[in-house]
Amino acid sequence: MASDPFSVVAEPQRRRILERLRAGEATVGELVEHLELPQPAVSKHLRVLREAGFVTCEVAGQQRIYRLDAAPFRQLEGWLTPYLRLWDHHLDALARHLDRKDPSP
Repeated sequence: MASDPFSVVAEPQRRRILERLRAGEATVGELVEHLELPQPAVSKHLRVLREAGFVTCEVAGQQRIYRLDAAPFRQLEGWLTPYLRLWDHHLDALARHLDRKDPSP
């Protein structure tokens, strides 16, 4: 089931999980400890993130090791890029305006 990536990252606890995984892979137990959430809640959020493609899971014995997958982030970036360019354009115009108004000594 493909989820809208914006809906997936809209949930604050999922964003916290993604932020933690940005530092490197982690087991469910490490995420529970880091986030101070109950294990069932962390597992539920990881399932949503996995189904949406934000994380991958590797089974190593009794542990599941999670890591980020870049593909959904590229989709988010693709949608955001035109807006970032718009802001860059406005900030550049503001900088030019301020430079013209600057009474340099």
